[in-house]
Amino acid sequence: MLELSAACGEIDLKYLDESGFCMWSEPSYTYYFKGEQKRLEQTKRRGRRLSIIGLLQPLISFVYGLIIGGADRKSYIKMMEKEAQEAQEMGRTRVIVQDNGLVHRCKEVQQLWKKWESQGLYIFFLPKYCSEMNPIELEWQHIKKDELSGQVFDDELDLAYAVINGVQARGEKNNHSTRRVKFNC
Repeated sequence: MLELSAACGEIDLKYLDESGFCMWSEPSYTYYFKGEQKRLEQTKRRGRRLSIIGLLQPLISFVYGLIIGGADRKSYIKMMEKEAQEAQEMGRTRVIVQDNGLVHRCKEVQQLWKKWESQGLYIFFLPKYCSEMNPIELEWQHIKKDELSGQVFDDELDLAYAVINGVQARGEKNNHSTRRVKFNC
């Protein structure tokens, strides 16, 4: 019903999720000549995790933020506050589809639900263990397996630029805009 309402232009429908990247890339599956072995030199330092939190509106936009370490309630709340403000300014109902992550249901977030709804932002939780129902999961897969595949990064900054470029490349391929939200650390 949500997808039909979005297709008719009645609501804005977005999909939210988080993912993570590290400086050491998994070797991709490729063919090599007989007797040759694929070798991917890793750096001496594994580095810290780079997390991404994103909102995908298929064929329209991809809004995301990068965080060193894990995505937490502060970054989630910042993203949702921006979405609620935009929904209110546009005077349109906006529905965010997401999983049941702990951050998405923590007490601090629950206290904001009524405020967000008064601004026109509603949250729809997917059933547990149904990540295949969230199209943003495919974006993470393509960024990791297509855009970053087989690369090794010297530091977290190089990794962040590669992710930014990967998101941009996916936006160009899928003909949607991309916008990065900057978090104050």
